[in-house]
Amino acid sequence: MKQDRALMTLTAWALGACATAAFATADGPDYFSVRDVPAGDVLNMRAAPHAKARKVGAIPPDGVCIRNRGCQGGLTLQEFTTLNPTERKQRERQNPRWCRVEYRGVTGWVAGRHVGEGACPG
Repeated sequence: MKQDRALMTLTAWALGACATAAFATADGPDYFSVRDVPAGDVLNMRAAPHAKARKVGAIPPDGVCIRNRGCQGGLTLQEFTTLNPTERKQRERQNPRWCRVEYRGVTGWVAGRHVGEGACPG
């Protein structure tokens, strides 16, 4: 009886853990804000995660409430902790980070180096 109850508890926990993982849609913060974009310029939103992809929108340099829809590329934790600064820059050029975002009803890809954790007030 004790073994059956323990097995049922373990099974329920495992199913719950799997269900929670299945609902995760994006790593990182829920919202971004723009960073390192000069005044008078914009952060371009692209149709695909590539600098030459078609432009689908633009975000001003003070943009906030940018919904994170998931990122790809960039440094791994191992690369970040083991590479020296010169090697990191080289690796970032080889494998740039791109983030799929939604801003004011438009969804597209932005260069990950130009967004950071943000909030969406009120």
